[in-house]
Amino acid sequence: MTFQNVLTWGAFLFYAAANFAAFGYLFSKDPRASRMMLAMLGLGLVLHLGGMAAHLALFWRFPENRFFLPLTSFYGALSFLALAVAAAFFVIEGKNRLGILGAFVLPWTALALGAALALANPLVEPLKPGLRSYWLNIHPMVLMTAYAAFANAFGVALALLVQERQIKSRKPTQLCYRLPSLDELESLHARVIAAAYPILLAGLAMGEVWAYQAWGRLWTWDPKLTWAVITAVIYGAFLWLRYGAGRRGRRTIYVSLLGFASILVTFFGAELLGGRHGYMGSFR
Repeated sequence: MTFQNVLTWGAFLFYAAANFAAFGYLFSKDPRASRMMLAMLGLGLVLHLGGMAAHLALFWRFPENRFFLPLTSFYGALSFLALAVAAAFFVIEGKNRLGILGAFVLPWTALALGAALALANPLVEPLKPGLRSYWLNIHPMVLMTAYAAFANAFGVALALLVQERQIKSRKPTQLCYRLPSLDELESLHARVIAAAYPILLAGLAMGEVWAYQAWGRLWTWDPKLTWAVITAVIYGAFLWLRYGAGRRGRRTIYVSLLGFASILVTFFGAELLGGRHGYMGSFR
């Protein structure tokens, strides 16, 4: 096992431990479980950064890859996505101290990194000439940062729906008193999406510029590109409903859940349809 794999597997185990601690806090509300969750997540982030640095060093062994980031493979993309989700939650949790949300958000981190380790090929190869652009270091990283923020918003949305159901129930469980209030959850959910949306638009705009430089046109009916635009339209509709029309409640939350489903199709489902953005070639 390579040094990179040791670090990445270590990160996965710490992320898994953070998930166990998060669910422990969900059912016990023991503050020690919340502190352990944040500590395990922090250690996982450190090891994950180390694993990505080792992967980058291997990637840079090819002279044509120097100063580019290894984000063109399924392994690199999933690994960065897991890191971004974990880092975004670490920041949100550090600021808001809503430890109970870890059970709704952190599973995405373990699933993404676990998928990278189990399904994707970590081997590196020289970049194709068309990918040797400074946009490679910016465009995918910006988009996946937005996706990571939306993953956190998805977790908050799930918690919000659970809390709403608890409140409307005639016999609410202890979970109702452990989750934050509906207003607090709704406000956090909307703020995260509002912060991530400009990042998503910036990433799409960068992709259009790169497409024009590489292919001589701004638009192609590439499945991943098409679904990314659909994702932007859905989250734009959510923001209009929330801030433009002043609507709240379950129906508005369903729009944001639809947006996250569109992200999953963009990142995974569009692979089955081929196109120029595919990572499928890096599957084992």
